[in-house]
Amino acid sequence: MFRNCRLARMSDGHYCFVRDLGPVKGGKGMRHHEVIVDFTPRGVFDLLKGLFTRSQSPKLPDLPRYRLGVRERS
Repeated sequence: MFRNCRLARMSDGHYCFVRDLGPVKGGKGMRHHEVIVDFTPRGVFDLLKGLFTRSQSPKLPDLPRYRLGVRERS
């Protein structure tokens, strides 16, 4: 989850973990980024809510796999 991430200070002053996605085309050194964890009250709440719902979600049963409309042998 935190591979190739770094702590960054955003322009409005809050901190977050971001993952660089590459340079912006014609951006003169700017880079695209994906926010992984946002260290604001709302961001921390969303992170905890996502972790809690992921741990509470039921496991799906194994479904038969289909390939080109033909069922694979088990």
